[in-house]
Amino acid sequence: MYRPDEAGKPRPSQATHDHRAASERGSLLDLLSSDVQQAAPPVDRPASFQQRSQSSPDPAPLQSSAPQLRDSGYFPGLSDIGAIGVDDIIRWLRDGLFWIVVAVVLCTAAALAYAVTATPRYAVYTDIVVDPSNLNVVSDDVFTSNPQRDAQLLEVESKLRILTSRNVLSRVIEQLRLTEDPEFVKPSTFGSLKNLFSSKAEQRADNELAAMRALSERVEARREERSFVVVMKVWSEEAAKAVTLSNAIVAAFEQELFQSAAESAGRVAQNLNARLDELRHNVTAAERAVEDFRRKNGLQSTNDGQLVSNQLSNQLNTQVLDAQQRFIQAETRYRHMNDAIVQGRTASASEFESVNMTNLREQYNLLQQQIASMQRTYGERHPRLVSSRSERATLEAAMADEARRILERAKADMDREQQAFAALRAKASDEKSNVFADNEAQVQLRDLERDARAKAAIYETHLARAQQIAERQQIDTTNVRVISRALPPNSRSWPPRTLILLAGGAIFGLALGIGLAVTLGLWRFLRGRRPVAA
Repeated sequence: MYRPDEAGKPRPSQATHDHRAASERGSLLDLLSSDVQQAAPPVDRPASFQQRSQSSPDPAPLQSSAPQLRDSGYFPGLSDIGAIGVDDIIRWLRDGLFWIVVAVVLCTAAALAYAVTATPRYAVYTDIVVDPSNLNVVSDDVFTSNPQRDAQLLEVESKLRILTSRNVLSRVIEQLRLTEDPEFVKPSTFGSLKNLFSSKAEQRADNELAAMRALSERVEARREERSFVVVMKVWSEEAAKAVTLSNAIVAAFEQELFQSAAESAGRVAQNLNARLDELRHNVTAAERAVEDFRRKNGLQSTNDGQLVSNQLSNQLNTQVLDAQQRFIQAETRYRHMNDAIVQGRTASASEFESVNMTNLREQYNLLQQQIASMQRTYGERHPRLVSSRSERATLEAAMADEARRILERAKADMDREQQAFAALRAKASDEKSNVFADNEAQVQLRDLERDARAKAAIYETHLARAQQIAERQQIDTTNVRVISRALPPNSRSWPPRTLILLAGGAIFGLALGIGLAVTLGLWRFLRGRRPVAA
């Protein structure tokens, strides 16, 4: 008796023949497929699908592969997958409505639980202008500024990296004592047991490392495009703490920049000070060589830098000229006196000047007046006239003696001036030879002095620069300015509001439920069989 459900079954002889043929071909997969196909139970298919299959022929690719797919009994509906329509999907969604509702409820409940239990995050933002050009406090600073824009951007990026560096974060951790804050150092399950076997230094190091990791995760910084403005983001579980962290990081960043510049200037000053000892020794040795050369050659200088020998030679030349003038004057005076004595003009010559000569001349002139008066009154042989003439002769002899004494004194003055002139001229001649020797020695002395001055100038330059850099360490020239300080946020940045989380959970649950319903429907379709004919 023929049954409709036996139309798709192979007869025993046919199955045996197929099995033998498969054995002859040596394909184990074909053998397994035929066995599974014989053991597969019949599954009813929807009438709509049967009608669609009878009315429309399968595509050519599926027809070519249908015999092989029908032989595979695990997914008997894989050959008809191209015939899936919208009605099938709607039916799958209707059949999986329970799973859709369950997924929506579960995801919404999970979103609500996360909104209630999640740790809130409060983010604050700080805008900082990092100008690559430092403040021009001193004319020749240790650090030079590069006017090229690319170099300036690189410098800003470097300072941006310093903002989130470990040095800055370490300052914040130490200042705010974050190692004792449970938000940054969360107690572990085996923390108490671990502390029993570790020292306080190790515990402190572990806490600092944990706080460093937690704080580095909470800090972000970026530079605004085409500007020197850096935006720093800091979040924390408390709004006030986020603001405190932001302000502390900015302060630590400024301190780090200042300390970095101060340390760099300190290294330069230290190197200069180390060089100063050698320069000081060189200057001392050069100046000592100058003085030793002066002492060895007897070179003495005055306040204006002139050698004493030159000055003495000039003075001797001046004295020689003065002595020569005095000698000439004394010689001239002596000659005039001698001529006056020879000519008998001792009474009237002006060269003979002395107190006795003046008295004698006054007596002589008075006596001459008396003699002239007597000659007019008395005769030539009057006794009084004879006595006056005798007295006049005595005065003339006294004036002659006085003139001879003055002449001898003038002769002595002339000889003395002549000797002085000769001595000064000889001394000036000797000193001139010394001047020539000193001038030759001064050539070498000037060379030594130039060397000493050059070394002294280098030493003074380094000394002034070292002192200037040492003072530069105390001056903060970094041009960093906060243009927008962090303000307490009105709401948390994460997680979002509960309503948004619930809506998101519901949407995700709906999508998950729909995907699950479609997946289950597709699975049943692939595992299903054609319906049995009536």
